Amino acid sequence: MSDKVAVLVAGSWGTALASVLASNDLDVVVWTRTEEQTREINESHTNNRYLPGVELPPNIRATTDMKEAVSSAAAVVIVAPSSAMREVTGQLKQYWTEDMLVIHATKGFEIESLKRMSTVISEELGCEEGRVVVLSGPSHAEEVVRLCPTTVVVASLDAEAAVAAQDLFMNTYFRVYTNRDMIGVELAGALKNIIALGAGMSDGLGFGDNAKAALITRGLAEILRIGMEMGANPLTFAGLAGIGDLVVTATSQHSRNWRAGSMLGQGKKLDEVLGSMGMVVEGIRTTQAAHAISEKYGVQMPIADQLYHVLFKDRNPRIAVEALMGRDPKTEMEMMPLETWEQWHT
Repeated sequence: MSDKVAVLVAGSWGTALASVLASNDLDVVVWTRTEEQTREINESHTNNRYLPGVELPPNIRATTDMKEAVSSAAAVVIVAPSSAMREVTGQLKQYWTEDMLVIHATKGFEIESLKRMSTVISEELGCEEGRVVVLSGPSHAEEVVRLCPTTVVVASLDAEAAVAAQDLFMNTYFRVYTNRDMIGVELAGALKNIIALGAGMSDGLGFGDNAKAALITRGLAEILRIGMEMGANPLTFAGLAGIGDLVVTATSQHSRNWRAGSMLGQGKKLDEVLGSMGMVVEGIRTTQAAHAISEKYGVQMPIADQLYHVLFKDRNPRIAVEALMGRDPKTEMEMMPLETWEQWHT
């Protein structure tokens, strides 16, 4: 089998995953959109726009030619933004072969269709969705490239594909677990970005640790409710893709979603926030998708709903918080009816 792995595209997370693969002595080719980025990676071994001050392993090569990137590769790792996933996978299609392992590490939905990324990929490639592997979990790119201990999960309906992905990435600083619940892992990875936006907004408003802890906890309840309705195993949300990724994204200043939320809480408008970030903030698009998904499935997601109105209906963040705090009294366990809990335990 070839030891070549293609990574599409060279953002911060794609570059970090490429560095893990390169550390495992694989031949890593990164597909980029611009000649300028390609030259920088090939000649300077840096990607300063996305990971400033980081020297990349010398066995990472870059190209703008999709055929050159993908041909003869044993695996393709797709790390395109959710908004570009269909376009990038469409370009991959003519060079992809059925013996190639397909892994994606994108956390979001296709806004127009509300589809998960594995569905989009399988549609474009014309393969079974169960053949796609998703990589997720608590993993800031800035820490991965510094070889900080990191633990993630790979999920697929195809157990052999998941193990193959595990073998590609696993090393002494990057530990990988497998999971069969692809739906749950994808939903957890996407939806936690909404809660991270809210946590950042809470910090920007100066509300303190009590408010943030409540937001994270009740946010997990929302993710669990909609996840179970869409067919996920509730135990997934207690794992790396669930609470693990939620905590790291909602509490760290490395998180783009947290930073965007913090700026919104400080009174900045969405256009101003996006202009200053310079990178994709997946939680904003995911909030839009979650609002539509909650209506489609008839599942209450009050935090996501209030964030939707802040982002897209110009609601004042303080008014949104008052609306959340002023909701009718509830029992804490209303998100998991007893009969549903028993279903998973019999």
